[in-house]
Amino acid sequence: MRTVFWVLLLGNMVLFAVMQWGGLLTADELSTPVQPALHEEKIRLADMPKSAPASAPAAAPATSALPGETPRPESHSCMEWGDFSGADLKRATAVLSALQLGNALEQRQIEQNIGYWVYMPPLKDKAAVAQKIAQLKARGIEEYFVVTDEGSWQNAISLGVFKTSEAAQSFLEDLRKKDVRSAQIGERASKLKMTVFTLNRIAPATAAKITALQKDFPSSVLKDVPCARQGAH
Repeated sequence: MRTVFWVLLLGNMVLFAVMQWGGLLTADELSTPVQPALHEEKIRLADMPKSAPASAPAAAPATSALPGETPRPESHSCMEWGDFSGADLKRATAVLSALQLGNALEQRQIEQNIGYWVYMPPLKDKAAVAQKIAQLKARGIEEYFVVTDEGSWQNAISLGVFKTSEAAQSFLEDLRKKDVRSAQIGERASKLKMTVFTLNRIAPATAAKITALQKDFPSSVLKDVPCARQGAH
């Protein structure tokens, strides 16, 4: 009986060992993940994200100029104004100086043949000349010239010189209205220095001012002239 017992015990042990080894193999197989079958008809490619477009160049800044419009530089004028002498020269010089034109203002002298003058005949001495001058000033006449050179015209008083007899006659009539009776017109072959102003490249606003001022000098002539090339002498 003991022999049978030990034989059965040994058999059970062998059977137990076999069962344990077989269980380990089964466990390894069960632990391995099983890949599911692929269904090709259900496979779709995922949409790849589109790459961002290259940045566009910065737009040029807008300008205030209208399409097709080209900025124009401010235009300038060149003018001549003359001819001046005596009281008119002083007045014209004063009004032009007030405009502060700087290098834009130039002047030159010219000689003109004077054909007529309005004058008072020569007086006997200096005392008579002084008395006559006082009478002229009392009548508002400030422009005159006393001839001091020795000769037939010494102590004569010149009141104005003119190119034409018409201009001289008009001036004489104005003197008559001021009660100047002894003045008369005479021919005079002489030359008188006159001043001409040149206005170089002045702004339109300045040209308009000078045009308005010319009305205060009715015997003067204001005209546009070609501008000299800059840098030319």
